[in-house]
Amino acid sequence: MESIREQLQLFTKRFGLLNESCCDECCGEQVSMTQSHILFEVRRSGSPSMQQVAEELGVDVTTFSRQVKALEARDLLTRSVSPSDRRVTLLGLTGAGVLVLEKIDQYMAARLEMVFGGMTPFERETVVRSLGLLNEAVAKAGETDAGSGGTIACCK
Repeated sequence: MESIREQLQLFTKRFGLLNESCCDECCGEQVSMTQSHILFEVRRSGSPSMQQVAEELGVDVTTFSRQVKALEARDLLTRSVSPSDRRVTLLGLTGAGVLVLEKIDQYMAARLEMVFGGMTPFERETVVRSLGLLNEAVAKAGETDAGSGGTIACCK
């Protein structure tokens, strides 16, 4: 029987999580995996601060700032000063950023349908519920490891 780590490594590889230029294939944009995650988190959070998104993604602020500048230069993301605290920079999506995310969403929905299409409704529900449990367990483990940034991987 394969170990949990082997299963996670295999999933990561097969799902394409190691593919640095993930979005070339799905939306024709030169968007890296990190940039795709940034756009997704900005949409999910509304108008979050740069610090908030960097912490949510577990990316160091220097790397994060460089990625934000690249997205801003491509007119996918905006930066603005918070009206309540001028030291805080807020992020927002541009119309072009929304369109790129919509393309990624459509691509991912089709890919996930391919994955789940061969499963019964019960199997789908079981996988989704199991992923939720796994995410909760990882979050709890990351919280107990001081300085880990909420992750459990060795490469923090």
